[in-house]
Amino acid sequence: PDVIIADLDGGTIKIPECIHLSLLPEPLLHQTQSTLSLVLHPDLEIADNAFPPPRTAPSNLKLLDKEVRAVFLRLFAQLFQGYRSCLQLIRIHSEPVIHFHKTAFLGQRGLIENDFLTKVLDGMAFAGFVSERGPPYRACDLFDELVALDFESFKEEEASSNKLQKHIRELSEQLYRNENPNPHMAFQKVPRPSEGSHLRVHQVPFPLLNDEKVEKMFQEGVAKHSITPASTRPERKCVVPAGPPVVSIMGKCGSVFNSARRLEVVKSCISFIFDNKTLETEKVMLTVFHQRSYSAFKEAH
Repeated sequence: PDVIIADLDGGTIKIPECIHLSLLPEPLLHQTQSTLSLVLHPDLEIADNAFPPPRTAPSNLKLLDKEVRAVFLRLFAQLFQGYRSCLQLIRIHSEPVIHFHKTAFLGQRGLIENDFLTKVLDGMAFAGFVSERGPPYRACDLFDELVALDFESFKEEEASSNKLQKHIRELSEQLYRNENPNPHMAFQKVPRPSEGSHLRVHQVPFPLLNDEKVEKMFQEGVAKHSITPASTRPERKCVVPAGPPVVSIMGKCGSVFNSARRLEVVKSCISFIFDNKTLETEKVMLTVFHQRSYSAFKEAH
Protein backbone atom coordinates (compact mmCIF):
# COMPACT_ATOMS: atom_id res chain seq x y z
CA PRO A 1 0.00 0.00 0.00
CA ASP A 2 2.94 2.41 0.34
CA VAL A 3 4.53 1.85 -3.09
CA ILE A 4 4.38 4.36 -5.94
CA ILE A 5 4.24 2.68 -9.37
CA ALA A 6 5.56 4.61 -12.39
CA ASP A 7 4.48 2.99 -15.67
CA LEU A 8 7.06 4.28 -18.16
CA ASP A 9 5.45 2.50 -21.11
CA GLY A 10 1.95 3.77 -20.42
CA GLY A 11 2.99 7.16 -19.06
CA THR A 12 1.02 6.87 -15.82
CA ILE A 13 1.85 7.12 -12.12
CA LYS A 14 -0.19 5.27 -9.48
CA ILE A 15 -0.01 6.89 -6.04
CA PRO A 16 -1.70 5.21 -3.05
CA GLU A 17 -4.12 7.30 -1.02
CA CYS A 18 -2.02 6.95 2.13
CA ILE A 19 0.98 8.72 0.56
CA HIS A 20 1.11 12.51 0.56
CA LEU A 21 3.39 14.03 -2.06
CA SER A 22 4.74 17.47 -1.23
CA LEU A 23 4.57 20.02 -4.02
CA LEU A 24 7.29 22.32 -5.25
CA PRO A 25 7.30 25.77 -3.66
CA GLU A 26 5.72 28.57 -5.62
CA PRO A 27 6.48 30.23 -7.96
CA LEU A 28 8.81 27.42 -9.10
CA LEU A 29 5.93 24.96 -9.52
CA HIS A 30 3.98 27.23 -11.87
CA GLN A 31 7.13 28.24 -13.77
CA THR A 32 8.18 24.62 -14.31
CA GLN A 33 4.72 23.62 -15.54
CA SER A 34 4.66 26.58 -17.97
CA THR A 35 8.16 25.82 -19.25
CA LEU A 36 7.34 22.15 -19.81
CA SER A 37 4.21 23.16 -21.72
CA LEU A 38 6.30 25.57 -23.79
CA VAL A 39 8.72 22.76 -24.70
CA LEU A 40 6.26 19.91 -25.28
CA HIS A 41 3.29 21.91 -26.65
CA PRO A 42 4.59 25.23 -28.03
CA ASP A 43 1.36 25.88 -29.98
CA LEU A 44 -0.64 26.19 -26.75
CA GLU A 45 1.29 29.35 -25.86
CA ILE A 46 -0.18 31.27 -28.80
CA ALA A 47 -3.47 29.37 -29.24
CA ASP A 48 -5.65 32.16 -27.76
CA ASN A 49 -4.00 35.06 -29.58
CA ALA A 50 -6.13 36.82 -32.23
CA PHE A 51 -2.98 37.63 -34.21
CA PRO A 52 -0.48 34.89 -33.38
CA PRO A 53 3.21 35.72 -33.83
CA PRO A 54 5.30 33.77 -36.34
CA ARG A 55 5.94 30.25 -35.16
CA THR A 56 9.38 29.17 -34.20
CA ALA A 57 10.91 26.08 -35.75
CA PRO A 58 9.83 22.90 -33.93
CA SER A 59 12.39 21.17 -31.77
CA ASN A 60 14.42 18.34 -33.18
CA LEU A 61 13.31 14.95 -31.87
CA LYS A 62 16.88 14.24 -30.76
CA LEU A 63 16.91 17.44 -28.71
CA LEU A 64 13.37 17.17 -27.29
CA ASP A 65 14.49 14.81 -24.54
CA LYS A 66 17.42 17.09 -23.77
CA GLU A 67 15.09 20.11 -23.59
CA VAL A 68 13.00 18.37 -20.94
CA ARG A 69 16.20 17.63 -19.04
CA ALA A 70 17.23 21.27 -19.43
CA VAL A 71 13.95 22.38 -17.82
CA PHE A 72 14.61 20.30 -14.72
CA LEU A 73 18.28 21.33 -14.71
CA ARG A 74 17.12 24.95 -14.49
CA LEU A 75 14.62 23.99 -11.79
CA PHE A 76 17.22 22.42 -9.49
CA ALA A 77 19.63 25.28 -10.17
CA GLN A 78 16.97 27.74 -8.99
CA LEU A 79 16.01 25.51 -6.07
CA PHE A 80 19.60 25.18 -4.78
CA GLN A 81 20.80 28.66 -5.77
CA GLY A 82 23.09 30.04 -3.09
CA TYR A 83 23.73 26.69 -1.44
CA ARG A 84 27.49 27.23 -1.48
CA SER A 85 27.20 30.13 0.95
CA CYS A 86 25.74 27.68 3.49
CA LEU A 87 28.60 25.17 3.25
CA GLN A 88 31.21 24.89 5.99
CA LEU A 89 34.49 23.11 5.28
CA ILE A 90 36.15 21.51 8.32
CA ARG A 91 39.83 20.64 7.82
CA ILE A 92 40.77 19.33 11.26
CA HIS A 93 40.41 15.72 10.10
CA SER A 94 42.66 13.80 7.74
CA GLU A 95 40.10 14.41 5.01
CA PRO A 96 38.00 17.61 4.86
CA VAL A 97 34.46 17.29 6.21
CA ILE A 98 31.75 19.39 4.53
CA HIS A 99 28.73 20.47 6.56
CA PHE A 100 25.61 22.09 5.12
CA HIS A 101 23.63 24.58 7.25
CA LYS A 102 20.10 23.52 6.38
CA THR A 103 18.41 25.99 8.73
CA ALA A 104 20.37 28.93 7.34
CA PHE A 105 19.52 27.96 3.78
CA LEU A 106 15.81 27.48 4.45
CA GLY A 107 15.58 30.61 6.57
CA GLN A 108 17.26 32.92 4.09
CA ARG A 109 15.13 31.57 1.25
CA GLY A 110 11.92 31.97 3.18
CA LEU A 111 11.12 28.23 3.05
CA ILE A 112 11.56 27.24 6.68
CA GLU A 113 8.11 25.61 6.70
CA ASN A 114 8.23 24.16 3.17
CA ASP A 115 7.70 20.40 3.32
CA PHE A 116 9.11 19.60 -0.12
CA LEU A 117 12.51 21.26 0.23
CA THR A 118 12.87 20.07 3.83
CA LYS A 119 12.45 16.45 2.69
CA VAL A 120 14.91 16.99 -0.16
CA LEU A 121 17.58 18.40 2.17
CA ASP A 122 17.09 15.52 4.63
CA GLY A 123 17.48 12.83 1.97
CA MET A 124 20.53 10.70 1.27
CA ALA A 125 20.73 12.00 -2.29
CA PHE A 126 21.34 15.54 -1.06
CA ALA A 127 23.99 14.29 1.37
CA GLY A 128 25.80 12.74 -1.59
CA PHE A 129 25.27 15.97 -3.52
CA VAL A 130 27.01 17.97 -0.77
CA SER A 131 29.94 15.56 -0.44
CA GLU A 132 30.43 15.43 -4.21
CA ARG A 133 29.94 19.10 -5.09
CA GLY A 134 30.96 20.70 -1.81
CA PRO A 135 34.74 20.97 -2.39
CA PRO A 136 35.72 24.48 -3.51
CA TYR A 137 38.24 23.20 -6.08
CA ARG A 138 37.09 20.56 -8.54
CA ALA A 139 35.97 20.06 -12.14
CA CYS A 140 32.99 22.32 -12.90
CA ASP A 141 30.09 21.56 -15.23
CA LEU A 142 26.89 23.02 -16.61
CA PHE A 143 25.02 22.85 -13.30
CA ASP A 144 27.67 24.97 -11.57
CA GLU A 145 27.30 27.62 -14.26
CA LEU A 146 23.51 27.74 -13.80
CA VAL A 147 23.71 27.94 -9.99
CA ALA A 148 26.16 30.84 -10.30
CA LEU A 149 23.79 32.86 -12.51
CA ASP A 150 22.25 36.00 -11.11
CA PHE A 151 18.72 35.73 -9.73
CA GLU A 152 17.58 38.59 -11.97
CA SER A 153 18.59 36.71 -15.13
CA PHE A 154 16.16 33.92 -14.27
CA LYS A 155 13.40 36.48 -13.69
CA GLU A 156 14.05 38.13 -17.07
CA GLU A 157 13.84 34.78 -18.86
CA GLU A 158 10.62 33.87 -17.06
CA ALA A 159 9.08 37.18 -18.19
CA SER A 160 9.92 36.58 -21.87
CA SER A 161 8.98 33.25 -23.48
CA ASN A 162 11.37 33.86 -26.38
CA LYS A 163 14.37 34.32 -24.08
CA LEU A 164 13.32 31.30 -22.03
CA GLN A 165 12.92 29.08 -25.10
CA LYS A 166 16.27 30.25 -26.45
CA HIS A 167 18.03 29.42 -23.17
CA ILE A 168 16.36 26.01 -22.97
CA ARG A 169 17.55 25.15 -26.49
CA GLU A 170 21.08 26.30 -25.72
CA LEU A 171 21.16 24.07 -22.66
CA SER A 172 19.73 21.11 -24.61
CA GLU A 173 22.38 21.50 -27.31
CA GLN A 174 25.08 21.57 -24.67
CA LEU A 175 23.67 18.42 -23.05
CA TYR A 176 23.58 16.71 -26.45
CA ARG A 177 27.21 17.66 -27.15
CA ASN A 178 28.25 16.31 -23.76
CA GLU A 179 26.72 12.93 -24.58
CA ASN A 180 27.90 12.87 -28.20
CA PRO A 181 31.36 14.48 -28.31
CA ASN A 182 32.33 12.79 -31.60
CA PRO A 183 29.21 12.30 -33.76
CA HIS A 184 31.26 11.34 -36.86
CA MET A 185 33.30 8.68 -35.12
CA ALA A 186 32.31 5.19 -36.33
CA PHE A 187 33.09 1.88 -34.67
CA GLN A 188 33.37 -1.43 -36.49
CA LYS A 189 31.12 -4.12 -35.04
CA VAL A 190 32.49 -7.66 -34.93
CA PRO A 191 29.69 -10.26 -35.29
CA ARG A 192 29.33 -12.77 -32.49
CA PRO A 193 30.01 -16.40 -33.56
CA SER A 194 26.97 -18.63 -33.82
CA GLU A 195 26.16 -21.34 -31.29
CA GLY A 196 28.06 -24.55 -31.78
CA SER A 197 30.65 -22.97 -34.07
CA HIS A 198 33.48 -24.36 -31.93
CA LEU A 199 32.15 -27.91 -32.50
CA ARG A 200 32.64 -27.89 -36.25
CA VAL A 201 34.97 -30.61 -37.53
CA HIS A 202 36.02 -29.05 -40.81
CA GLN A 203 37.69 -25.81 -39.80
CA VAL A 204 39.32 -23.58 -42.37
CA PRO A 205 42.97 -23.08 -41.41
CA PHE A 206 43.79 -19.61 -40.21
CA PRO A 207 45.82 -17.80 -42.90
CA LEU A 208 49.33 -16.61 -42.25
CA LEU A 209 49.62 -12.90 -41.59
CA ASN A 210 51.98 -10.64 -43.48
CA ASP A 211 54.08 -8.63 -41.05
CA GLU A 212 54.43 -5.66 -43.40
CA LYS A 213 50.68 -5.40 -44.08
CA VAL A 214 49.83 -5.67 -40.38
CA GLU A 215 52.34 -2.94 -39.53
CA LYS A 216 51.01 -0.71 -42.31
CA MET A 217 47.40 -1.09 -41.15
CA PHE A 218 48.45 -0.44 -37.58
CA GLN A 219 50.23 2.80 -38.51
CA GLU A 220 47.21 3.96 -40.55
CA GLY A 221 44.90 3.36 -37.60
CA VAL A 222 47.20 5.24 -35.22
CA ALA A 223 47.40 8.19 -37.63
CA LYS A 224 43.59 8.27 -38.02
CA HIS A 225 42.95 8.26 -34.26
CA SER A 226 45.57 10.94 -33.62
CA ILE A 227 43.67 13.30 -35.94
CA THR A 228 40.27 12.47 -34.38
CA PRO A 229 39.57 14.42 -31.15
CA ALA A 230 39.38 12.47 -27.93
CA SER A 231 35.97 11.07 -27.03
CA THR A 232 36.18 12.23 -23.43
CA ARG A 233 37.07 15.71 -22.34
CA PRO A 234 39.88 16.00 -19.80
CA GLU A 235 38.60 17.25 -16.48
CA ARG A 236 40.02 20.66 -15.72
CA LYS A 237 39.78 21.55 -12.09
CA CYS A 238 39.06 25.13 -11.11
CA VAL A 239 37.65 27.18 -8.26
CA VAL A 240 33.90 26.58 -8.11
CA PRO A 241 32.01 29.87 -8.56
CA ALA A 242 30.09 30.76 -5.41
CA GLY A 243 27.36 32.59 -7.28
CA PRO A 244 25.02 35.19 -5.81
CA PRO A 245 24.12 35.15 -2.11
CA VAL A 246 21.07 33.29 -0.92
CA VAL A 247 17.91 35.12 -1.97
CA SER A 248 14.33 34.44 -1.02
CA ILE A 249 12.53 32.22 -3.49
CA MET A 250 9.36 34.22 -2.78
CA GLY A 251 10.96 37.48 -3.91
CA LYS A 252 11.17 38.92 -0.41
CA CYS A 253 14.03 41.15 0.61
CA GLY A 254 16.02 40.85 3.79
CA SER A 255 17.27 37.91 5.78
CA VAL A 256 15.40 36.09 8.52
CA PHE A 257 18.23 33.70 9.27
CA ASN A 258 18.65 34.49 12.98
CA SER A 259 14.98 34.29 13.93
CA ALA A 260 14.41 31.24 11.74
CA ARG A 261 17.36 29.48 13.32
CA ARG A 262 16.08 30.21 16.83
CA LEU A 263 12.61 28.97 15.91
CA GLU A 264 14.09 25.79 14.47
CA VAL A 265 16.00 25.10 17.70
CA VAL A 266 12.88 25.65 19.82
CA LYS A 267 10.87 23.44 17.47
CA SER A 268 13.42 20.62 17.81
CA CYS A 269 13.41 20.98 21.59
CA ILE A 270 9.62 20.70 21.79
CA SER A 271 9.59 17.65 19.50
CA PHE A 272 12.22 15.94 21.69
CA ILE A 273 10.08 16.62 24.79
CA PHE A 274 6.99 15.03 23.25
CA ASP A 275 9.06 12.07 22.01
CA ASN A 276 10.47 11.49 25.55
CA LYS A 277 14.05 11.87 24.31
CA THR A 278 15.60 13.11 27.55
CA LEU A 279 19.23 13.22 26.47
CA GLU A 280 18.54 15.16 23.28
CA THR A 281 16.22 17.52 25.17
CA GLU A 282 18.93 18.38 27.70
CA LYS A 283 21.41 19.13 24.91
CA VAL A 284 19.03 21.38 23.00
CA MET A 285 17.70 23.03 26.17
CA LEU A 286 21.10 24.61 26.80
CA THR A 287 21.00 26.16 23.34
CA VAL A 288 17.50 27.54 23.98
CA PHE A 289 18.60 29.13 27.28
CA HIS A 290 21.67 30.64 25.59
CA GLN A 291 19.46 32.13 22.90
CA ARG A 292 17.15 33.70 25.51
CA SER A 293 20.12 35.11 27.41
CA TYR A 294 21.61 36.56 24.24
CA SER A 295 18.29 38.12 23.22
CA ALA A 296 17.85 39.70 26.68
CA PHE A 297 21.42 41.03 26.63
CA LYS A 298 20.88 42.49 23.13
CA GLU A 299 17.65 44.22 24.19
CA ALA A 300 19.29 45.64 27.32
CA HIS A 301 22.12 47.21 25.30
